[in-house]
Amino acid sequence: MSPMSFRTTRTARTRGTPGTPGASGTSGTPGASGTDARTASTTGRKTSRTDESSRTTGSSGEPDTPGGTGSTATSRARAPRAGRRGEGAWGWLFVSPMVLILGLFLVLPILMALWVSLLRWDGQSNPFSAQADFVGLDNYRTLFTQDGLDRTLFATALRNNAYYVLLTVPLQTGLALLLALIVNQKLLRARGALRTAFFFPSVTSSIAVSTVFLFLFQGSGAVNTLLSWIGVKGPNWFADSRGVLSLALGGLGLVDPDRPTGALAEHSFMGLSWFEWLSGPSVAMCTIILLAVWTTSGTFMLIFLAALQDIPRELEESAALEGVNRFQMLRYVTLPALRPVLFLVLTLGLIATWQVFDQVYVMGQGAPGNTTLTPAFLSYSAGFDNADFGQGAAIAFVLLVLILCLTAFQRWALRERGTRTGRNR
Repeated sequence: MSPMSFRTTRTARTRGTPGTPGASGTSGTPGASGTDARTASTTGRKTSRTDESSRTTGSSGEPDTPGGTGSTATSRARAPRAGRRGEGAWGWLFVSPMVLILGLFLVLPILMALWVSLLRWDGQSNPFSAQADFVGLDNYRTLFTQDGLDRTLFATALRNNAYYVLLTVPLQTGLALLLALIVNQKLLRARGALRTAFFFPSVTSSIAVSTVFLFLFQGSGAVNTLLSWIGVKGPNWFADSRGVLSLALGGLGLVDPDRPTGALAEHSFMGLSWFEWLSGPSVAMCTIILLAVWTTSGTFMLIFLAALQDIPRELEESAALEGVNRFQMLRYVTLPALRPVLFLVLTLGLIATWQVFDQVYVMGQGAPGNTTLTPAFLSYSAGFDNADFGQGAAIAFVLLVLILCLTAFQRWALRERGTRTGRNR
């Protein structure tokens, strides 16, 4: 054998051939597998050392330098803060026109009215000049502590408005919920027409509706005519100042509405006897209550309807599978789901009823016998009829505080009452 062939044979045995065991001694593997394994192992160790070195190297490429990981983290933390500050600046820039409008036409007039409530001002001069007579809290003392006509009228207005609120808010809320439940029925025909008919009074001018009610409730109007057909003699609605509760008690023979006696007539509060406080709304005020309920129920019906359609259908279906009836469904499923919307409707109704003005202005202006007088109309009358804008502003701010307090109480009363879990022992 020649030397050249011997070297060729030895090289072939070292490298191995496909399908035959090579120098590595592994059967079924190419002969280079041992060399490749050693190469991969060396490469892996180099890669791991490179990774460990890179973890100890900062952003500048040098390990353990001040410009390393700490500086990068600080810059990353500062970037969102700067972004949030920029977003806040842009947000204030976009809302600044509305903020200026609200401040100019809402906040500033409120502050000016608060200053006027501390003056005796007739509206003919500048309230911020020396001509305005500063009286401090005298306008408020006149309403609460000083005996006189002003306190009596204010107490009468509070009494009338309190009965107006106590009757109007529950009636309009209950009627609106009932109408919403009716028009929410899927099997009901002409639901769209019914929704339009129920909502139509809410979009009609309150002045126009009040004028129509004046004709309907006249002594010889349509309402008394219909009552006469069933043998009932209707009252003179807008001329009857008697309270409905006193009339009911008088019909039972418990009190004499015309000449009350006893403790109800002997004791008084803010210039009104207890009998006057407890006699209830007058017949004239009841007509205004009917008008308010009829015109506002449509708006609240739409609010309830939107909330009813937002209740998950799966919740009602699971309750139906449990075998609950309609009343139980309403009490345990529908009403709890409507709690936030119910609070909204009651709050809107409370605010609107304490601020009632236009119906009173058109239908009675306090008559008969100041039984339709309200604080809002009394504030207007004090300022524009008696030229006492200081007292009118004081009445307005008393009404504002009263509304805020009642709204806070209503929010507390309708809050979620979760069960407290005791501490595990």
